[in-house]
Amino acid sequence: MLQGPVVIVGAGQGGLQAAASLRQLGYGGQLTLIGDEPGLPYQRPPLSKAYMQDGKPEALALRAAEFYASKDIRYLPETRVTVIDRQGSRVVTSAGELPYEHLILATGAGNLRPPIPGLDRAMDLRTLADADRLRDRIQGKRRFAVIGGGFIGLEFAAVARKLGHDVTVAEAAPRLMSRAVSPQMSQLFLDMHRQIGTTVLLGDPCAALDPRGMALAGGALLEADDVLLAAGVRPHSALAEAAGLACDNGIAVDEQLLTSDPQISALGDCASFPDARSGRRVRLESVQAATDHARHIAARLTGGTPGAYAALPWFWSDQADFKLQIAGLAQPEDRAEQMADQIVFRFDAGDRLTAVETVNNARVHMKTRKLLGAGQPVTADMAQALLA
Repeated sequence: MLQGPVVIVGAGQGGLQAAASLRQLGYGGQLTLIGDEPGLPYQRPPLSKAYMQDGKPEALALRAAEFYASKDIRYLPETRVTVIDRQGSRVVTSAGELPYEHLILATGAGNLRPPIPGLDRAMDLRTLADADRLRDRIQGKRRFAVIGGGFIGLEFAAVARKLGHDVTVAEAAPRLMSRAVSPQMSQLFLDMHRQIGTTVLLGDPCAALDPRGMALAGGALLEADDVLLAAGVRPHSALAEAAGLACDNGIAVDEQLLTSDPQISALGDCASFPDARSGRRVRLESVQAATDHARHIAARLTGGTPGAYAALPWFWSDQADFKLQIAGLAQPEDRAEQMADQIVFRFDAGDRLTAVETVNNARVHMKTRKLLGAGQPVTADMAQALLA
């Protein structure tokens, strides 16, 4: 079992879960959790939904302050790691140097910033500080334009419409949430957002921002008081790259979530890993993946033999009265079959079930997670049992 100091860079849900799991599994060494934001580690998913409406930061805290003292976790907020010294097994931070026997990178991801003139006028929605700035704007009657029709942009759009604002979503792709869901589910959500009064424009990317609002590539000008940038993210891998770690759409890890340096692991949004089902290297942007990664790494570091990482991915998004849930991980080329009004099955070329998309149907979602989570191939005939 690991005895020396462990340093965790990144105090999101994955980083905190790694610290908590290490203590739970008996690690008794020096444990440091480093975050670059002020305050206690907090939940990010509510920022684009509930927090926009209730504005209760105390409800976001993942753990009370007493937890860190009781578990002997040294938490360093507002601290930036500048260098990973692999040869010396230490990190250099804005608060000094820290040695490690094992280093865990949980650095997350940040907003993708396309080369759009005037983009500095757009607001982000990745951190609590971003959410607070946006909440200040959402209090009065406003016209909002959203760059991007993915989960974050659509979640915010639904809240803004509920609060009575004019909202336009401009998505460069021909359909909404195209990286995450089937064409059938994209259409279902397009219809819903238009029904609640959101203007949704597809296949016409933002070309520029100016004081009037947002200009589209097709020539249209969308007048807006505020613009939200929600056009995807990119992994925070610069620190790892500077340290010479292998990177491939994020920090590349193996089936044990180890980087190219056996003293360093990586997890969550910043890490790309081999998917146990498809064999492809993937990077998942979800709380579930980050926390499952953290538990796996903690088990390995405390002497367990967890085997190759193979947790089933699952995702969710709350938009207006629609709760989208996805169990499994489909590839873009996987066939989509609509089994009911709000249920879509995805199948690979071998006719094996890869994912199930549902709206407001927790029963089918949980049955799918159990079935796919067993790790055995699920045929189309077997998948029919999910609807029973």
